[in-house]
Amino acid sequence: MAKLHKELEKAILDLPAKEKDKMLLRLIGKNNLLAQQLQYQLLENESFLDDRRDEIKKAIQLVSIMSHSIASWMLKDIRELNSKITTHVKVTKDKYGEIELTLYLLNTFFENQFKMLEKYSTKTDTLALYIARRTDFILKKMPKLHEDYYVEFEQEINKLLQRVNTYAPAYYARQMGIPQKWEY
Repeated sequence: MAKLHKELEKAILDLPAKEKDKMLLRLIGKNNLLAQQLQYQLLENESFLDDRRDEIKKAIQLVSIMSHSIASWMLKDIRELNSKITTHVKVTKDKYGEIELTLYLLNTFFENQFKMLEKYSTKTDTLALYIARRTDFILKKMPKLHEDYYVEFEQEINKLLQRVNTYAPAYYARQMGIPQKWEY
């Protein structure tokens, strides 16, 4: 982000409040992420967090049951859903939700698109690598959560680890040192 010169900063601070408000609203309108963050902070609160998570889960469920005849299309859909999770985290700073939703994303696709993820091939290579990386991402994020949450995620993480180490992503899982079972 560009740093303002001291003179410009002083001039902006000296502007009348009405003028500053107009400029501020124009700037916020140009930055969608900032607008979402402000809406969450000012108009919503943590009571809306579950609703936001549920909305993303519904999108994941809907997309995961679609017919994916080509692995690259499925990868595109998974990446788009993951970007929704990333935006959610940037807006709400929801570390718990980041892990919960990413686990839900990967496990749901394994459940609903098993045929595509069952065997490794050159067609599923990029998809397998992406899933292995997202799994590794989850494992690295877990220690940042309070230990009390570990019990809540243990079953879903171990289900994912079993799938990642058995099916298409297995080659990459071994390369990355992804464990067979998660123990805290």
